[in-house]
Amino acid sequence: MVDEADGRAAAQSDRLASIIEALDQPMVVVTTASGDERAGCLVGFHCQSSIDPGRYVVWLSKANHTGRVGLRASHLGVHFLDRSQHGLAERFGTRTGDDGDKFGGLDLADGPVPLLEDCPNRLLGRRAAALDEGGDHVCVVLEVEEVWSGDDLDPLRLSDVSDLEPGHPAEERPRPATHRAR
Repeated sequence: MVDEADGRAAAQSDRLASIIEALDQPMVVVTTASGDERAGCLVGFHCQSSIDPGRYVVWLSKANHTGRVGLRASHLGVHFLDRSQHGLAERFGTRTGDDGDKFGGLDLADGPVPLLEDCPNRLLGRRAAALDEGGDHVCVVLEVEEVWSGDDLDPLRLSDVSDLEPGHPAEERPRPATHRAR
C-alpha cells in the first residue's frame, strides 16, 4: 500500500513533469575533456544564469560518463542544436561514452574541449563552480569565455527528441541520489 506522503510526492512529480513538458526546453550537446578522455551528451537542463559577468549553467546526470569527466575538466562546450540536427542529438543522447567514442567522424574545432564544427551556435565556458544538492544531476556553472553564433537558430526541442532512448536509462540513477535527497 502506498502511504499518503508517497502519493502526494508522486502527484507533485506528475504536475511538475506536465509543466516542464509544456515548456518544451531547447536541447543542447555538452562536450568536455579531461586529460586524454573526452565526453559529450545531450542535455535538456541548461540556462543563462548571469549577464555580467556572463554565466551559463548546465546540469549533468550523475549516471553519465560526461558528468564524471565534466567534474574533472576545466571547460565545457555547449552546442545549441538546430531542429535539423536530430542526428547529432541521437548520437549524443542514445550512445554512452562508457562504451565508445561519440566523436568519431565529426569535424571538431581545436580547443580545451571538442567543439562541434557542425554547430555554429555554441559557447565555451570555464567551470567556475559545481553544486551537488542531492538530486540525480550536478549543476555546473560556466564562466563564458567564447561564444560563436551562426545563422538563425530554430532550436531542437525536447518534443523533437522524444523518440530517442537514452544511453543511460533513468533507472541507473540512484534513488535517492544521496542521503540528502531523502
